[in-house]
Amino acid sequence: MEIQTQLHRLREMLAPVLETNAFYRQKLTDAGVTHPSDVQSFADYRQLPFTTKEELSTDQVSHPPYGTNLTFPLERYTCLHRTSGTTGSPLRWLDTAESWDWWGKCWREIYGAVGVTSADRLMIAFSFGPFIGFWSAYHGAQQLGALIIPNGGMTSDQRIRAILSNDVTVLIATPTYALRLAEVAEQDGINLPEEASIRVTIHAGEPGASLSATKHRIESRWGARAYDHAGATEVGAWGVMCEPQAGVHLNEDEFICEVLDPETGNPADEGELVITNLGRVGMPVIRYRTGDYVQFKSGPCECGRQSRVLDGGVIGRLDNALIIRGLNVYPATLENIILKFSDVQEFAARVYGTGTLDELEIQIESTNPNPNDTAIAVAAAIRDELGLRAVVKAVPLETLPRSELKSNRFSDERTSQPRA
Repeated sequence: MEIQTQLHRLREMLAPVLETNAFYRQKLTDAGVTHPSDVQSFADYRQLPFTTKEELSTDQVSHPPYGTNLTFPLERYTCLHRTSGTTGSPLRWLDTAESWDWWGKCWREIYGAVGVTSADRLMIAFSFGPFIGFWSAYHGAQQLGALIIPNGGMTSDQRIRAILSNDVTVLIATPTYALRLAEVAEQDGINLPEEASIRVTIHAGEPGASLSATKHRIESRWGARAYDHAGATEVGAWGVMCEPQAGVHLNEDEFICEVLDPETGNPADEGELVITNLGRVGMPVIRYRTGDYVQFKSGPCECGRQSRVLDGGVIGRLDNALIIRGLNVYPATLENIILKFSDVQEFAARVYGTGTLDELEIQIESTNPNPNDTAIAVAAAIRDELGLRAVVKAVPLETLPRSELKSNRFSDERTSQPRA
């Protein structure tokens, strides 16, 4: 979508927001924007103030339970969800019927990009609790007209059986949980590529499906094509990997996206992703600092879409980047190295020390009859690729925790925790 079309939609959104949304009326008025017509160009847009998660969280604490970022009276809202809480206290987020349908529209774009149609049968492997997770995927699939196999409250064994008995063709799950399901199937003697009908898997919540090692592992264990999707509770479903799997496309029909240098705030090809959503008038975010570290990919995509592409999807979270012995290390980078070893079933990493004499310890579960050999090889790969010494230890299978949602493989136990 051209920037002028985006700005036109933004001005349409700003009309009711400036009138009745106390949170943004104050922010925008303080920035000199009192009327939608004040934003005529992209230069004008870039003068709008940033929004941060900390601001939104503080607002909800000060004005419980939902804060003041509400454009309409409460009776207009029909859906309540919340963030996962992995990067702070959970935020409560409300949607009107219109904005919830907009969520579904964004997911229909995802389904279309990866070749999912109304003829498919979907399992959205998710607990369907208050975390927004894949609720929106469910709504988008309803709009698409696809058959959805219910599975909330099921065990992993029960979900595998439901996938087989219902000839499910599309699995939607976090990368971690897709691998856990495959692990359970293998333990039950089920050969998924031969016995299951899954042809497409769609993933979110973690960067795994854009990591070559994790993506390869998912595809080989399911016999399917694995696609990454990116979004956030407070933002929406803003990106998807296309069928050629050449990166994650920004949904620029529904979002204004910028990549900015985290230090200077200037436009950059690599840096923090900043987003404004254009279809969520009831509880919008404007120039929202996502905290996601991304990098634009140069040149057109072979799929033919004109939207910009992020190379490798979300590389990592700015607040999760660790400085270990002077090196910036993203958890996703470590994951990509470790999971290149096909016998590694699961891993956990911790950093400990004082912030100057740091130690990185990694525990691995390995199916290698001599798991210590794999531990030595993993340590060597980390040293060769990152120039970082790690203590890698093999632990018995099924020792490390698994998760249905986002993995929790990394912990920082230092008394002083430097960040990138």
